[in-house]
Amino acid sequence: MPGPDITRPRNKRAERVSFLSYAIWAGAAAAVLLQPFAGSAEWRVPQLQAQSAQSSTGQPASADSGQLLSQSVPAKDPQSKSDATSPPLAPPSQQQVPDENGTYVIRKDVDEVLLHATVVDDKQRIVTDLERNAFTVLEDGKPQAIVSFHHEDIPVAMGILIDNSGSMREKRAKVNQAALNLVRSSNPQDEVFVVNFNDEYYLDQDFTNDLLKLKEALEKIDAKGGTALYEAAVASGEHLKRNARLERKVLFVVTDGEDNASRETLEQAVKQLQEENGPSVYAIGILGDEEHPKRAKRALEIIAQRTGGLAFFPKTLDEVDEISRQVAHDIRNQYTIGYKPTNPRSSGGFRQIRVEAKVKGHSKLVVRTKSGYYAGTQAAASGAK
Repeated sequence: MPGPDITRPRNKRAERVSFLSYAIWAGAAAAVLLQPFAGSAEWRVPQLQAQSAQSSTGQPASADSGQLLSQSVPAKDPQSKSDATSPPLAPPSQQQVPDENGTYVIRKDVDEVLLHATVVDDKQRIVTDLERNAFTVLEDGKPQAIVSFHHEDIPVAMGILIDNSGSMREKRAKVNQAALNLVRSSNPQDEVFVVNFNDEYYLDQDFTNDLLKLKEALEKIDAKGGTALYEAAVASGEHLKRNARLERKVLFVVTDGEDNASRETLEQAVKQLQEENGPSVYAIGILGDEEHPKRAKRALEIIAQRTGGLAFFPKTLDEVDEISRQVAHDIRNQYTIGYKPTNPRSSGGFRQIRVEAKVKGHSKLVVRTKSGYYAGTQAAASGAK
């Protein structure tokens, strides 16, 4: 089906821009318009089917609500590698894992909690040779039985978010190259979208693994204005949750300053990123000229730690490329651990998670994964353990 139009506002003080993308569900086509409205990171979701959904004002949403837009996402190429190799669309409650033959299948066991974990030793080297019996999972301090375990390079759905504020103008060339090298170093079945953000945020390329399309999107540089990092991250996380065809989800964020344009607070943004099926966030902060570098650094650390990702703070712009490759290496070497909680998820509440790994030959291993979830919604908080 043809790709939807994604528009940039002619006036950056106009309505907040949103993501318009397509979804395929049980063989029935549905176009989904995602648009955050002023003062909130919630989305208006019109159902372009038999009935129209209500907008935030209570009026039926219109498919024409993006008329101010001038750019469009190219239609998905029927010959593209993404179409040929990606697993079919799955509901958010279903999980995609490889079977014994390496084929990606849909997991329908919604009672199973899945953890994506990276293990490092005392020298911060990634450890990739552990077996199931090396891991212990505790929920609220109680040991849990591991019912599934995989250590394959499972494809991910990834959003690349690049700061397009005025201070980034001279940095974009090297940052863009680093972002492309991240994709090159990642699983070829990954599906990636690009968001450029300043005071506003724009989906300049929807899910694809076509490097040329991603390069063209990254080159849509309009470096001006402030930094609406939190709103861009929340909107991108929602786009992943609603439209990604792959279970594992990642946001890769590059910025050179503190958020100074979002209506979201840091805590509000983190809370929404921690919701069910939310992404891990890997952030690069190029903060040399930042007015409040400590505050900006702490914000990126909080976002990354609570979502199970990492934050990096290079001293020079030349380090960004190597960091992007490190991120790809981290993502490709994670363990997927599944367990069924002894405390039924139907009872609700927040459950703390701790994962430990012990094996001969390693004096100390650190497992980085989400550190908790809300039963029934699996709104997860993350951090290094």
